[in-house]
Amino acid sequence: MVFYLALERSNSAGLVEGGCVMSNLMRRIAGAPITWGIDPSPGWGHLISPDRYMTELTSCGLTATELGPDGFLPSDPDRLADYLEQYDAEIIGGFVPAVLYRPDRAAEALGYVERAAGQLASTGSEVIVLGPAADQIGYDRSVDLDEDEWAVFFENLTRFDVIATDNGLVTAVHPHWGMAVERQGHLDRVLESSETGLCLDTGHLQLAGVDPVELARSAGKRVVHVHLKDLDEGLAEGVRTHEVPFREAVIAGMFRPLGAGVVDIAGLISILEGSGFTGWYVLEQDTSLDEEPESGEGPLADVEESMRFLEGVASSLEE
Repeated sequence: MVFYLALERSNSAGLVEGGCVMSNLMRRIAGAPITWGIDPSPGWGHLISPDRYMTELTSCGLTATELGPDGFLPSDPDRLADYLEQYDAEIIGGFVPAVLYRPDRAAEALGYVERAAGQLASTGSEVIVLGPAADQIGYDRSVDLDEDEWAVFFENLTRFDVIATDNGLVTAVHPHWGMAVERQGHLDRVLESSETGLCLDTGHLQLAGVDPVELARSAGKRVVHVHLKDLDEGLAEGVRTHEVPFREAVIAGMFRPLGAGVVDIAGLISILEGSGFTGWYVLEQDTSLDEEPESGEGPLADVEESMRFLEGVASSLEE
């Protein structure tokens, strides 16, 4: 079983070791293992150790993170709690991929959701993020459901939401490149045909031609969780035209540190904060490593750049 969890703990203002600056707003910023190249996909790349991940994460003042692939951090709730106590961290939510539009896979998918939701609930989590997975390997082919498949999808989305509610969790549907909910038309279907919350992923939306700022403006009340990443437009266009495979583009640096791409991250945050959003912003810059980075180098440098950018955003919001 593979699913992801989010962790959070408030941090005081000021400069912290590792070169990252915190402010009061930054208490709602989390990290994600994929930002350090930690992904369960076969052949994705080199995986660093959990200790290095947590050490570098907390060197930036973050004790909020997504757990990553099953087994990366301890899966047993008691062992996980003991491990996280070393870093002053707690769990608030998680990402659960599930194929919901195939009738022959619904029982298996929802059984997995039951197990994942139960574990999330046992750790005190608050949000369960649905990855509306497509029935395929990888993310290189876009999927368009027919009317019958959409009907099955929404029936099972309702079941997913009931499972979430029964476990004290809030559902957040995550539009994602190469998944069943990817482009504007897919997103419109979800907004019109359900009442579930959204996980707004700035990079995946921009990649699919959806303006994340406009989405925050038009549907901000539905947003319950945010994944922050920036985007290199040249590499993104190669993915859109199928000239560059998704993973190859990721390896080449398609997802960028905040402020280094084409997404208006500052405008997005300003709109969400102005609309009363109180959820979590997760630094989730998909990365693939070919080897162990030197100390102080690799993904940590990108995270520090993103944190400095967010500190500037926080300062402007406080003026």
